[in-house]
Amino acid sequence: MNFLTRLRPQNTDQRFFMAFVGLLLVSGVVALFSNALGWLALPIVALGAAVLLVDWRWVYYLLLLTLAFSREFPLPGGLSMDVPSEPLMLVLLVCVVVSVLLGREEIPRQLWVHPLVVIMGLALLWSVISALFSVSGVKSVKYLLAKTWYIGPFVFGTLAIVRRPRDVWRLVGFFTVGVVITILYTMKRHAALSFGFDTINKAIQPFYINHVIYATTAALLVPYAYFAGRSATTTRARWLWYAALTILIAGVFLSYTRASMLSLIVAGLFYVVIRWRLVRLVLVAAAVAALSGAFYFMSENNYMLYAPDFEKTVFNGKNFEKHLEATYKLQDVSGMERVYRWVAAARMIADKPMTGSGPATFYPEYKRYTVKSFRTYVSNNLEKSTTHNYFLLQLAEQGVPGFVLFVSLISSALVMVERIYHRSRVMLHRRVVMAAGLCLVIIIFHLLLNELIEVDKIGSFFYISLAILMRAGMWIREEAPEEQATA
Repeated sequence: MNFLTRLRPQNTDQRFFMAFVGLLLVSGVVALFSNALGWLALPIVALGAAVLLVDWRWVYYLLLLTLAFSREFPLPGGLSMDVPSEPLMLVLLVCVVVSVLLGREEIPRQLWVHPLVVIMGLALLWSVISALFSVSGVKSVKYLLAKTWYIGPFVFGTLAIVRRPRDVWRLVGFFTVGVVITILYTMKRHAALSFGFDTINKAIQPFYINHVIYATTAALLVPYAYFAGRSATTTRARWLWYAALTILIAGVFLSYTRASMLSLIVAGLFYVVIRWRLVRLVLVAAAVAALSGAFYFMSENNYMLYAPDFEKTVFNGKNFEKHLEATYKLQDVSGMERVYRWVAAARMIADKPMTGSGPATFYPEYKRYTVKSFRTYVSNNLEKSTTHNYFLLQLAEQGVPGFVLFVSLISSALVMVERIYHRSRVMLHRRVVMAAGLCLVIIIFHLLLNELIEVDKIGSFFYISLAILMRAGMWIREEAPEEQATA
């Protein structure tokens, strides 16, 4: 009896070990009698699940490290999945949900009811409502699932992991390593092609779909790399961050992506806007300009005055200077193709102003609303891309409520950047806030000409930056008086 008592597990670790041994024996017996070796994988899966529940952070960092190398693979029904990023997001979503339910992750209550979280929740709820009226239920459901496993890991996972400023630089560092490797890889391939303007899309393969995603990914990390370098506590770390910064900027400019080059200038200007407390004024001016422009173009069909000449609207693939010249002359094919899609989007909005056509349904629905006068020679849209303007995309797919909620989210975030930046007296906190804020500015600027929130390499840091701002707001509220005095 004493012998059996000694064999009985005495603590939790022993109980887990005995359970694993029992599972191993049972799966072995079942595999033997059923002649199905697949049962032998059951203990390994169970062990992996247990490890994830104990500490899932390594999956989060693995996701960030491999994110730059993620590739899109087609699925049946015209859908696609980014691998390995989206499977890892799904695993992380489950881990975060289980950890929160078990009480292992202490995300403060004020973050669960933070205005940014509330707006994101309302936007997701409206997406569900819009999906009920979707012209393609399958695409809209895939959108809802993808949005859920973006918000779960990148918002709530980040809130759980980021406890202090150095955690911010760590997570950014994991992503930066992957991005820098892909940039160096691209530069090597691009150099063999004489750094040609017309060869950049070939050089970035297979890790990026097009040069816009490549350049945007590099650009959004520039603020983080700069402020991480300034915050580094050792000379070695500082120079590593500045080396990464140099590579990121070089990647942007050698991509020949006009929007990404300009976004860095806009970020620099917005730094001044934040410092001078002009964010609200800039947002009001932007709203007035957008409404005025919309009123002008829709009045008496003024937009028809800007219909392109099909024969003159071309792509100057061999000469970047001519490419820039064609842009302001409204003879650049990519620019005028955007106008072709924007006109179609405007007509879609007029047709279904409240619910839109449904999430992720712009293509091919927009083709029923196009105006032939704006057609270009790339309007057959082999890439199956959408509006090239995320704000119009929200209006066309999710109606006015979806658009208002998205604009409210980014406006609230930018106002928050200014508010908590000036409230803080700790320089490290200020640098974190400015890095996240300017990253958002760069992404938002790109959204004027592209739809990138659902791109894994970019949408991830859109949500991560929002989470970092929420965490930084807590640090700043808790700043000790002595910290403020010595800042």
